[in-house]
Amino acid sequence: MLSVMDPDVGDALSGMRDTPEQRLARVATGDKQAFAELYDSTSARVYGLVKRLLVDPAQAEEVTQEIYLEIWQTATRYQQERGSAMSWMLTMAHRRAVDRVRASQASRDRDTRIGIRDYDREYDQVAEHVEVTMEGARVKRALQGLTELQRQAVQLAYYGGLSHSEIAAELHVPVGTVKTRIRDGMIRLRDAMGVTS
Repeated sequence: MLSVMDPDVGDALSGMRDTPEQRLARVATGDKQAFAELYDSTSARVYGLVKRLLVDPAQAEEVTQEIYLEIWQTATRYQQERGSAMSWMLTMAHRRAVDRVRASQASRDRDTRIGIRDYDREYDQVAEHVEVTMEGARVKRALQGLTELQRQAVQLAYYGGLSHSEIAAELHVPVGTVKTRIRDGMIRLRDAMGVTS
Protein backbone atom coordinates (compact mmCIF):
# COMPACT_ATOMS: atom_id res chain seq x y z
CA MET A 1 0.00 0.00 0.00
CA LEU A 2 1.26 3.47 -0.84
CA SER A 3 1.93 5.93 1.89
CA VAL A 4 1.11 9.60 1.50
CA MET A 5 4.63 10.20 2.75
CA ASP A 6 6.08 8.30 -0.21
CA PRO A 7 8.09 10.98 -2.13
CA ASP A 8 6.93 9.76 -5.57
CA VAL A 9 3.28 9.96 -4.56
CA GLY A 10 3.83 13.32 -2.88
CA ASP A 11 5.43 14.70 -6.08
CA ALA A 12 2.57 13.35 -8.18
CA LEU A 13 -0.03 14.85 -5.87
CA SER A 14 1.71 18.21 -5.77
CA GLY A 15 1.89 18.17 -9.59
CA MET A 16 -1.87 17.65 -9.71
CA ARG A 17 -2.40 20.68 -7.46
CA ASP A 18 -0.16 22.94 -9.55
CA THR A 19 -1.88 25.76 -11.36
CA PRO A 20 -1.51 26.07 -15.14
CA GLU A 21 0.86 28.98 -14.51
CA GLN A 22 3.10 26.82 -12.32
CA ARG A 23 3.03 23.98 -14.81
CA LEU A 24 3.86 26.38 -17.64
CA ALA A 25 6.79 27.73 -15.64
CA ARG A 26 8.06 24.16 -15.24
CA VAL A 27 7.47 23.48 -18.96
CA ALA A 28 9.66 26.52 -19.71
CA THR A 29 12.53 24.68 -17.99
CA GLY A 30 12.00 21.61 -20.21
CA ASP A 31 10.03 19.57 -17.66
CA LYS A 32 8.24 16.90 -19.71
CA GLN A 33 6.14 15.73 -16.77
CA ALA A 34 4.85 19.27 -16.27
CA PHE A 35 4.01 19.42 -19.98
CA ALA A 36 2.04 16.15 -19.74
CA GLU A 37 0.14 17.51 -16.72
CA LEU A 38 -0.51 20.82 -18.48
CA TYR A 39 -1.80 18.96 -21.52
CA ASP A 40 -4.04 16.69 -19.46
CA SER A 41 -5.53 19.59 -17.53
CA THR A 42 -6.06 22.03 -20.44
CA SER A 43 -6.37 20.13 -23.72
CA ALA A 44 -10.14 19.66 -23.52
CA ARG A 45 -10.69 23.44 -23.39
CA VAL A 46 -8.14 24.16 -26.10
CA TYR A 47 -9.55 21.45 -28.37
CA GLY A 48 -13.11 22.67 -27.71
CA LEU A 49 -12.26 26.21 -28.81
CA VAL A 50 -10.44 25.01 -31.90
CA LYS A 51 -13.26 22.62 -32.85
CA ARG A 52 -15.85 25.40 -32.55
CA LEU A 53 -13.86 27.45 -35.06
CA LEU A 54 -12.87 24.68 -37.47
CA VAL A 55 -15.89 22.34 -37.11
CA ASP A 56 -13.92 19.41 -38.63
CA PRO A 57 -12.74 17.19 -35.72
CA ALA A 58 -9.71 15.88 -37.61
CA GLN A 59 -8.48 19.38 -38.40
CA ALA A 60 -9.22 20.46 -34.83
CA GLU A 61 -7.07 17.62 -33.49
CA GLU A 62 -4.24 18.51 -35.84
CA VAL A 63 -4.34 22.19 -34.90
CA THR A 64 -4.53 21.30 -31.19
CA GLN A 65 -1.35 19.25 -31.57
CA GLU A 66 0.32 22.19 -33.31
CA ILE A 67 -0.73 24.47 -30.45
CA TYR A 68 0.77 22.20 -27.80
CA LEU A 69 3.97 21.94 -29.81
CA GLU A 70 4.08 25.74 -29.89
CA ILE A 71 3.40 25.85 -26.13
CA TRP A 72 6.31 23.47 -25.54
CA GLN A 73 8.60 25.56 -27.76
CA THR A 74 7.56 29.01 -26.52
CA ALA A 75 6.71 28.46 -22.84
CA THR A 76 9.58 30.79 -21.90
CA ARG A 77 7.72 33.68 -23.54
CA TYR A 78 4.72 33.41 -21.24
CA GLN A 79 4.48 36.39 -18.89
CA GLN A 80 2.16 35.85 -15.93
CA GLU A 81 1.70 39.60 -15.35
CA ARG A 82 0.05 39.88 -18.77
CA GLY A 83 -2.66 37.31 -18.07
CA SER A 84 -3.40 33.77 -17.01
CA ALA A 85 -1.72 30.77 -18.61
CA MET A 86 -5.10 29.56 -19.84
CA SER A 87 -5.79 32.92 -21.53
CA TRP A 88 -2.35 32.79 -23.16
CA MET A 89 -2.97 29.27 -24.47
CA LEU A 90 -6.53 30.01 -25.63
CA THR A 91 -5.32 33.13 -27.44
CA MET A 92 -2.70 31.00 -29.16
CA ALA A 93 -5.36 28.40 -30.00
CA HIS A 94 -7.72 31.03 -31.40
CA ARG A 95 -4.97 32.54 -33.55
CA ARG A 96 -3.92 29.13 -34.92
CA ALA A 97 -7.50 28.10 -35.66
CA VAL A 98 -8.24 31.38 -37.47
CA ASP A 99 -5.00 30.96 -39.45
CA ARG A 100 -6.15 27.48 -40.48
CA VAL A 101 -9.58 28.80 -41.53
CA ARG A 102 -7.90 31.52 -43.61
CA ALA A 103 -5.47 29.03 -45.15
CA SER A 104 -8.35 26.68 -46.00
CA GLN A 105 -10.32 29.54 -47.55
CA ALA A 106 -7.28 30.66 -49.54
CA SER A 107 -6.80 27.07 -50.73
CA ARG A 108 -10.45 26.83 -51.78
CA ASP A 109 -10.20 30.19 -53.58
CA ARG A 110 -7.02 29.05 -55.35
CA ASP A 111 -8.68 25.75 -56.35
CA THR A 112 -11.68 27.69 -57.65
CA ARG A 113 -9.45 30.01 -59.70
CA ILE A 114 -7.55 27.03 -61.12
CA GLY A 115 -10.82 25.24 -61.86
CA ILE A 116 -12.19 28.27 -63.69
CA ARG A 117 -8.94 28.68 -65.61
CA ASP A 118 -8.92 24.99 -66.56
CA TYR A 119 -12.60 25.18 -67.54
CA ASP A 120 -11.85 28.20 -69.72
CA ARG A 121 -8.97 26.31 -71.36
CA GLU A 122 -11.17 23.27 -71.96
CA TYR A 123 -13.93 25.51 -73.29
CA ASP A 124 -11.43 27.25 -75.58
CA GLN A 125 -10.19 23.88 -76.84
CA VAL A 126 -13.75 22.70 -77.47
CA ALA A 127 -14.62 25.97 -79.21
CA GLU A 128 -11.48 25.74 -81.31
CA HIS A 129 -12.24 22.12 -82.22
CA VAL A 130 -15.80 23.03 -83.24
CA GLU A 131 -14.53 25.97 -85.28
CA VAL A 132 -11.91 23.83 -87.05
CA THR A 133 -14.50 21.11 -87.67
CA MET A 134 -16.99 23.58 -89.09
CA GLU A 135 -14.32 25.21 -91.23
CA GLY A 136 -13.26 21.76 -92.41
CA ALA A 137 -16.84 21.00 -93.43
CA ARG A 138 -17.00 24.30 -95.38
CA VAL A 139 -13.77 23.43 -97.17
CA LYS A 140 -15.06 19.94 -98.05
CA ARG A 141 -18.24 21.44 -99.48
CA ALA A 142 -16.20 23.98 -101.45
CA LEU A 143 -13.92 21.20 -102.74
CA GLN A 144 -16.99 19.56 -104.28
CA GLY A 145 -17.30 22.62 -106.56
CA LEU A 146 -13.92 21.96 -108.18
CA THR A 147 -13.31 19.85 -111.23
CA GLU A 148 -12.03 16.33 -110.49
CA LEU A 149 -8.53 17.28 -111.76
CA GLN A 150 -8.38 20.46 -109.64
CA ARG A 151 -9.67 18.67 -106.55
CA GLN A 152 -7.13 15.88 -106.97
CA ALA A 153 -4.18 18.31 -107.30
CA VAL A 154 -5.32 20.50 -104.35
CA GLN A 155 -5.88 17.50 -102.06
CA LEU A 156 -2.49 16.01 -102.87
CA ALA A 157 -0.81 19.36 -102.20
CA TYR A 158 -2.65 20.48 -99.05
CA TYR A 159 -3.85 17.26 -97.45
CA GLY A 160 -1.14 14.96 -98.81
CA GLY A 161 1.70 17.42 -98.28
CA LEU A 162 3.26 16.63 -101.66
CA SER A 163 5.38 19.08 -103.60
CA HIS A 164 4.50 20.13 -107.17
CA SER A 165 7.06 17.73 -108.64
CA GLU A 166 5.78 14.84 -106.45
CA ILE A 167 2.21 15.55 -107.56
CA ALA A 168 3.36 15.65 -111.21
CA ALA A 169 5.02 12.25 -110.78
CA GLU A 170 1.94 10.84 -109.02
CA LEU A 171 -0.49 12.08 -111.69
CA HIS A 172 1.88 11.56 -114.64
CA VAL A 173 1.50 15.16 -115.83
CA PRO A 174 3.98 18.03 -116.25
CA VAL A 175 4.76 20.26 -113.22
CA GLY A 176 3.29 23.28 -115.03
CA THR A 177 -0.03 21.46 -115.38
CA VAL A 178 -0.03 20.69 -111.64
CA LYS A 179 0.65 24.35 -110.80
CA THR A 180 -2.19 25.48 -113.08
CA ARG A 181 -4.67 23.00 -111.60
CA ILE A 182 -3.73 24.02 -108.04
CA ARG A 183 -3.90 27.75 -108.86
CA ASP A 184 -7.28 27.46 -110.59
CA GLY A 185 -8.59 25.20 -107.82
CA MET A 186 -7.52 27.65 -105.10
CA ILE A 187 -9.19 30.56 -106.92
CA ARG A 188 -12.46 28.60 -107.12
CA LEU A 189 -12.14 27.58 -103.43
CA ARG A 190 -11.57 31.18 -102.37
CA ASP A 191 -14.63 32.32 -104.35
CA ALA A 192 -16.79 29.46 -102.98
CA MET A 193 -15.81 30.25 -99.39
CA GLY A 194 -16.29 34.00 -99.84
CA VAL A 195 -12.67 34.86 -99.06
CA THR A 196 -11.52 38.16 -100.51
CA SER A 197 -7.86 38.79 -101.19
